[in-house]
Amino acid sequence: MPAYRFEASDELGRLERGVIDADSPRHARSQLRDRGLVPIEVLAISAQQEGAARFGGRMRTTELTLITRQLASLLSARLPLEQALAAVVEQAERPLVRERMSAVRGEVVSGQTFAQALSRYPRDFPEVYRALVAAGEQSGDLSIVMDRLADYVESRSALAQRIGLAFTYPAIVTLVALIVVVALLTYVVPQVVGVFAQTRQKLPALTVGLIATSDFIREWGWWLAAFLVAAGISFRVALRSPSLRLVWHLRLLDAPLFGKLIRGINTARFASTLGILAASGVPLIRALQAGAQTLSNDAMRANVEDAVDRVREGAPLSRALKAGGLFPPMMIHMIASGEATGNLAEMLQRTARTLSGETERRALALTGILEPVLILVMGVVVLVIVLAVLQPIIEINQLVR
Repeated sequence: MPAYRFEASDELGRLERGVIDADSPRHARSQLRDRGLVPIEVLAISAQQEGAARFGGRMRTTELTLITRQLASLLSARLPLEQALAAVVEQAERPLVRERMSAVRGEVVSGQTFAQALSRYPRDFPEVYRALVAAGEQSGDLSIVMDRLADYVESRSALAQRIGLAFTYPAIVTLVALIVVVALLTYVVPQVVGVFAQTRQKLPALTVGLIATSDFIREWGWWLAAFLVAAGISFRVALRSPSLRLVWHLRLLDAPLFGKLIRGINTARFASTLGILAASGVPLIRALQAGAQTLSNDAMRANVEDAVDRVREGAPLSRALKAGGLFPPMMIHMIASGEATGNLAEMLQRTARTLSGETERRALALTGILEPVLILVMGVVVLVIVLAVLQPIIEINQLVR
């Protein structure tokens, strides 16, 4: 039965909004009148949600995790899927989540499978999610699969959050340093230098350079900022070209310091995805295709897509992934061991845990190096500015003596 979002008024003129199940808009209005409400607007949620999925809001990772956990618990209690979805809709706090899940429930009630209903909203339910749901429906173990899905969504976001938090402090230090230096050059230095201009003394080279830098920032600073913004936008537009983006992503993998970090994040995500899909009984080809969608690096994604063709032709997965040369040897060896022993899913999950820990340690080590370096650079810049201001003052004092 489709779901409709309604807006109606009661006898006192108070507005009431909500979601109602009905066979048609007319049936929905009839139900509202039976409840003593005057319908003002009745709209099919599915149509609204398709527009929102394309142009507007989407569910947060925490909301997707909570929904998945709730469905796993409800399905484990032997509730039919329709009733489980209805319970999730009732417990949803944000209107967008409530309407999105109502639309999914409406599709399920109308005869679609759960995976087919989720496929209407690919931004909220990625391919990996839908593939696991489809595998659970086919095997009859949907509750177990939903529990695994919740673990997967949590672990996938946890690594990114930890790495993001690790780089937050260096980013703040860099921003504050730039603000302080710009403030010194545009406000403090001109005030102090104005005193030296009245003395008509010959200024040291360091002071002359500081004055020139200050004048440049004051006169051309906004133009420089506009140029940098335009260059950044142009670069992002240029990266829309698949060939250029592929070259750039290849260079990122070879970049010092950050290259291994990018490779580690993508490899851990891919191994975790492939492991949970394999453990849920998803065919290897489809698991590889879904896993490729989780890779943010186009070069590594191309490596997986090439591996799909090789596996289709009969090559072992380890050899197919090794041919591209972009995944770490440790993962290749673990996959080969899993293929030899028949424990591919377990080996992939173990690889994902190992790489996640290694990537997090590398990120912490990198930020541990960046923090003192940024502070040192900031100190040197401020020292140069102070010396450039103090040198003429010291020379004036020596002349007075």
